[in-house]
Amino acid sequence: MSTPVTIEGLSAVTLGTHDMARAVVFYEALGFELLYGGPGASFTSFAAGNAYMNIIAQPEDVKLSWWGRAIFYVSDVDGMFVRAVDAGLEPETAPADAPWGERYFHLVDPDGHELSFARPIGQKD
Repeated sequence: MSTPVTIEGLSAVTLGTHDMARAVVFYEALGFELLYGGPGASFTSFAAGNAYMNIIAQPEDVKLSWWGRAIFYVSDVDGMFVRAVDAGLEPETAPADAPWGERYFHLVDPDGHELSFARPIGQKD
């Protein structure tokens, strides 16, 4: 009998952009660490905890549209919200406690991808 295969985690999220330089500025303003690529690259990778946040350049004729939401756990939801606002970004929601047990807020990147920054309620570092 074989051992059942289980999902162990998420390696990366890859999002499309029409403007890599703008995307890099946005994600660096949120504190993502640039690992590979950069403003002039066709592919850029950032550290996202033990995973990766990737951006891939798309031709202008490729329509980018809402696809879902990437959720990032952070050490301090309210601190992340302040960081975003201080960087001139405009979150879609203010931090709030959700009935499913997380504190979170939503932010849309310049290409329309929805990001959520969250932390389980009561969880401390």
